[in-house]
Amino acid sequence: MATDPLRGVRVLDLTNVLAGPYCCYQLALLGAEVIKIERPGSGDLARQLGADAARNRAGMGISFLAQNAQKRSVTLNLKHARGKDLLRRMVRRADVLVENFRPGVMARLGLGHDRLSEDNPRLIYCAISGFGQDGPWAGNPAYDQIVQGISGVMSITGDADSAPLRAGYPLADTAGGMAAAFAIAAALNQRPRGGYLDVSMTDAVISAMGWVVSNHLMGGVDPQPQGNENMTSAPSGTFRTADRPINIAANRDTQWQALARHLGRDDLLAHPDYATREDRKRNRIALRDTLETVLRTQPAAVWVDALNRLGVPAGPVLSVPDALQTPQIRDRDLVTRVACGDGTIPLTASPVMIDGTRPAPDQPPPALGQDNAALWSELGLAAPEIAALQDEGVI
Repeated sequence: MATDPLRGVRVLDLTNVLAGPYCCYQLALLGAEVIKIERPGSGDLARQLGADAARNRAGMGISFLAQNAQKRSVTLNLKHARGKDLLRRMVRRADVLVENFRPGVMARLGLGHDRLSEDNPRLIYCAISGFGQDGPWAGNPAYDQIVQGISGVMSITGDADSAPLRAGYPLADTAGGMAAAFAIAAALNQRPRGGYLDVSMTDAVISAMGWVVSNHLMGGVDPQPQGNENMTSAPSGTFRTADRPINIAANRDTQWQALARHLGRDDLLAHPDYATREDRKRNRIALRDTLETVLRTQPAAVWVDALNRLGVPAGPVLSVPDALQTPQIRDRDLVTRVACGDGTIPLTASPVMIDGTRPAPDQPPPALGQDNAALWSELGLAAPEIAALQDEGVI
């Protein structure tokens, strides 16, 4: 199987910042031709965001670089009549259009799904928003932080003292973007092609909470912040060792038994407080404290190696830099380097391996409007016309 199963698919990327660009980046990594359509003069806001101020000033902020490799960039003023016409001409040659404007914006511009599907009935139109295209919150502005709070994620993150707590990365944007990419890939398989995808970041996050939501809906459980404890089993969570914390997930009875015996605490297996899974869950804090009296006598690496050999899942709690340097991540080429400017930049490749090969970008993130001449020429515009459109602020 080739690593570019979406080869031949043309995607118009009208998105900004993260959820939409992340979605389209995943499609690009799998072979789709992604054309990023940006506002003249400023482009995607992410071009000005990131930890490197010099890159921000140059319109190539790290936040932009991270999600926009393997794409082409054109500039287009969608409020201008000529700009609307050019987009519609592009739509006739496209398979997918992705946008993450606030609901109703594209329709007010005369570029909504109903209008564009007249130009191309086979178009897959994907709208990503914070809350979906309808409902009482549809018109509200939404960023990742807002969605994390509204979805309930913050209420169950942290412990009793620290909750509500935001997850440490843009969970809602990423979940929404991946859900959109999945839906688009599925829609491309439909015959005849064509349709409207309404992707809500909030819906994606609530769906991704899985058992937390199901335990409430079916079991009547009011979800609570569990800190580093696994609500489904015990001992299962984060434990202190002689040097750094580790995670242990002795979720099965056999794993619990192997853990207790390896720690020299066979006596706990006969203790009435720990006889069953439910007993251990009720007494998880006392059990954790008891096990840590032994775990704190040896460094993390010793325990992790020994427990995994016994079939008890265990792993160190690493920083992001440490995780990226582990042989497991490094040797599977999740991070690749792409030529950019006078050097190279590191980027994450696809999270999927296809027949042992990981799809990775070989083209850098584009400068704003760098493909204007080539792409507008493909639409039949001559060089003088392209220059005139630029002078008029259309592109």
